[in-house]
Amino acid sequence: MTDSKVIIALDFKSKQEVIDFLDRFKNEKLYVKVGMELFYGQGIEMIEEIIKRGHSIFLDLKLHDIPNTVKSAMRQLAALGVDMVNVHASGSIAMMKAAIEGLNEGAQGKTRPLCIAVTCLTSLDQTVLDDELMIHEPLEKVVLKWAENAKAAGLDGIVCSPLESKIVHEHLGMDFVTVTPGIRLASDSADDQKRVTTPKLARELTSSYIVVGRTITGASDPVATYKEVLDQFQGA
Repeated sequence: MTDSKVIIALDFKSKQEVIDFLDRFKNEKLYVKVGMELFYGQGIEMIEEIIKRGHSIFLDLKLHDIPNTVKSAMRQLAALGVDMVNVHASGSIAMMKAAIEGLNEGAQGKTRPLCIAVTCLTSLDQTVLDDELMIHEPLEKVVLKWAENAKAAGLDGIVCSPLESKIVHEHLGMDFVTVTPGIRLASDSADDQKRVTTPKLARELTSSYIVVGRTITGASDPVATYKEVLDQFQGA
């Protein structure tokens, strides 16, 4: 498993696009995120190809269903050999506990993947919580409560924006992982995300891992941009 705490979101449609991208990094071992589009389009073969190249994988499928269904799905995902998986925290403590049970069964005595819970997506803000979801607590308080539920269920951490990472670590400890998307270099557009920060600010806000997509994958020189993001996040 790579030591990198910068996870590159492979926002590509085809296996060949992924291979072409990874080929640019030569002998560097990356941590990459395979999301719904890539996994649903290319399936397990894509996972096997990435693992064969020695990269670590965050399989970002955001499971959210009744506990027994999530348990059964996680049992299957654990067998793939990925390093991190996730569920939606809003699915309840019972569902998250079932996810861990499924992962442990699927791992068959080996180290199970890290399991983290998605709290409030970085495309959400307080207006959406109030007006559409009828959640009238402050967003930061919602994230913290869902993080507490995830820890109570035995999960390893959460997905949140860097803006909430510090308060989560203050309440739940630095060992409780925060994986934070919504990362952009200062020169980038925020696109469809509302709660965004730079890699440097994410480090200051105590993010455990950052997830970076278009900033790297859409760059004219992805390798140089990756190293810039890595340097900023590591404080080089």
